[in-house]
Amino acid sequence: MGDVIPFKRKTAWQKHKGSTLCREGFHKWKVVTERKFDVKQGKLVTEYSCERCGKTKTKLL
Repeated sequence: MGDVIPFKRKTAWQKHKGSTLCREGFHKWKVVTERKFDVKQGKLVTEYSCERCGKTKTKLL
């Protein structure tokens, strides 16, 4: 038989590590690209990225 390796349990901090707000929909949006022009729709586009989880969204002006 092989050696038994004890596994450590993750602490609550390691388990959630800053993503609990993002999972509930409270992202921390930061502007990545500002005033980009969308040719098809003829509008200005602003691209946002969440600082915590990295999710992106775009907004037409």
